[in-house]
Amino acid sequence: MNDGGGEVGGGVPAGRRGERVATAERLALADLLAEVGPDAPTLCEGWTTRDLAAHLVVRRDRPDVQAGLVVPWLGGWSEKVRAQRAASPYADLVADVRSEPRWWNPMSVAAVDEATNALEYLVHHEDVRRARPDWQPREVAPDVAEEVFRRTLRIAKLAFRRARLGLALARPGGEPATIRAGTPVVVVRGEPVELALWTYGRTGVARVDFEGDPADVERVRSYRNRL
Repeated sequence: MNDGGGEVGGGVPAGRRGERVATAERLALADLLAEVGPDAPTLCEGWTTRDLAAHLVVRRDRPDVQAGLVVPWLGGWSEKVRAQRAASPYADLVADVRSEPRWWNPMSVAAVDEATNALEYLVHHEDVRRARPDWQPREVAPDVAEEVFRRTLRIAKLAFRRARLGLALARPGGEPATIRAGTPVVVVRGEPVELALWTYGRTGVARVDFEGDPADVERVRSYRNRL
């Protein structure tokens, strides 16, 4: 597995200028799923790569169960459908992850796909990468990093809306961008991919630094968002 030079998995580019983040991450994730096989661990508790692939396929192709991914009392139905899909041949699951959304699916529209899936595929790509030994952060193209940062700011405002202190995200050497106004303020600083992972709860592997009073930093560390 090549972790340098902006490549992941079997040498798949992590993002090329002008390529949509959702597309690049989906294809790279499909390559990595094929490479590691159906029984590899992921950072999603209790899920192997087979389980994760089934989740991605159901999330995209089964609008009837998507509500269960965000509404707790519908979660049982969503999990039942996902488990049934996970029983499919693994090669078919990976092929479905790799394929484009069908024409009737709103995600077949580029703007919808990017808004819905850019961070979803990126985070799950890292769920597989960083569950493997000796992983290293990968480089991404500057325009990809900018897009990831912009979308992370947007989702973080929702995720931390109930935090009872000010919160900001910042890139290395950059000015903090306010996520939640208030005082005191804690700044979470890191590369865009690391900030995305931290926002999505991958706190054990996200390489970020905290700036603020230690007690306030601990409040941020212990906050559990709803993503």
